Amino acid sequence: MKNIKNMTVKELAEKANLKIISGEQGLNAEIKGGYTCDLLSDVMGHAEEGYVWITLQTHKNVMAIASLKELAAIILVKGLKPEADTLEHSNKENIPILSTDLEEFEISGIVYNLIK
Repeated sequence: MKNIKNMTVKELAEKANLKIISGEQGLNAEIKGGYTCDLLSDVMGHAEEGYVWITLQTHKNVMAIASLKELAAIILVKGLKPEADTLEHSNKENIPILSTDLEEFEISGIVYNLIK
């Protein structure tokens, strides 16, 4: 993504009405783009450092990918809640997990319009 507005995870959470679930220590991370996908191998191959990842996956492997790719945050859709070990990893790695009741398509459009 090019021409990204300077925005932190905290600012995105406020503007997109996202609930902060965990990883509060990482809220000042700067967002460099976004990626929407539920296939972990695709995210691993294509998401870039500083991206916000929009997904419905809630298990601990999500945090393994987010940590490996140095993502800025994860946004869970449909009001889904992360599993306990996912929360633990989020707080340990300082990678925020945010939540919305919206579908992936809707929140992807909102995030795109806010950061582009």
